[in-house]
Amino acid sequence: MTEGKRKRALRGRAGRMKGGRGSGKASTGQVRLWGRHPVEAALKNPERQHRKLWATREGVASLDGELPADFPIEYADVADLARLVAKDAPHQGLVLECAPLEDVFLDEVALGEAERPIVVLDSVTDPHNVGAILRSAAAFNAAAIVTQDRHAPPEGGVLAKAASGALETVPWVRVVNLARALEELAEAGYWRIGLAGEAEATFAETMPTGPVVIVLGAEGEGLRHNIAAHCDALAKLPISSSIESLNVSNAAAIALYAVATRG
Repeated sequence: MTEGKRKRALRGRAGRMKGGRGSGKASTGQVRLWGRHPVEAALKNPERQHRKLWATREGVASLDGELPADFPIEYADVADLARLVAKDAPHQGLVLECAPLEDVFLDEVALGEAERPIVVLDSVTDPHNVGAILRSAAAFNAAAIVTQDRHAPPEGGVLAKAASGALETVPWVRVVNLARALEELAEAGYWRIGLAGEAEATFAETMPTGPVVIVLGAEGEGLRHNIAAHCDALAKLPISSSIESLNVSNAAAIALYAVATRG
């Protein structure tokens, strides 16, 4: 398939509505981030529109680089900052308010290097898990993560803290229809592997040499039937029988490592 045809096949079919719930934005309001790594990464991201930074002087001193002279900053003490974030959140003296990241479309990430996997998350709603998966995706050079708008957490401070800066570097594609997104990825030449504990084959046995999509479901429920049906293969990780399953973010990290080190 030529690149032009691939782009036409991918553009828009997964349900992107400009400015709406399928637009790739979890919210039309502001995003509040906290902690040194998330805030520093957001400040260095040229795609971010920054609104205001609340910080202690020690927090600002911990940042890598200097803020522009006209940057909107308000100095505050630790107790004041604690009132701006989630309860008991480790803000490390830094709280940044900014605009949500701009939309990322599926075809913008599906036409890249074949060795870079794409991670698809089916109904993984815990922001800690999604953030941890973003962090692993950054560590193992994944091209993107893909989620369904109504079955994924919004962009926010808890998720960004778990991602440790990866929210700013790993493209996050939000779609309305996850099954159609998987169809589009297949048309783009990707082999789709769904992780399922009941599968007979192991992940290594099903892994191709070309482009691969790793599909993971929610903890406990696993992949929904329709999403599993849109996978080319179902596979399991060869874990010990002494434990029933892995946390979804741990499973993602292992699968990403396996793709990164395949022969």
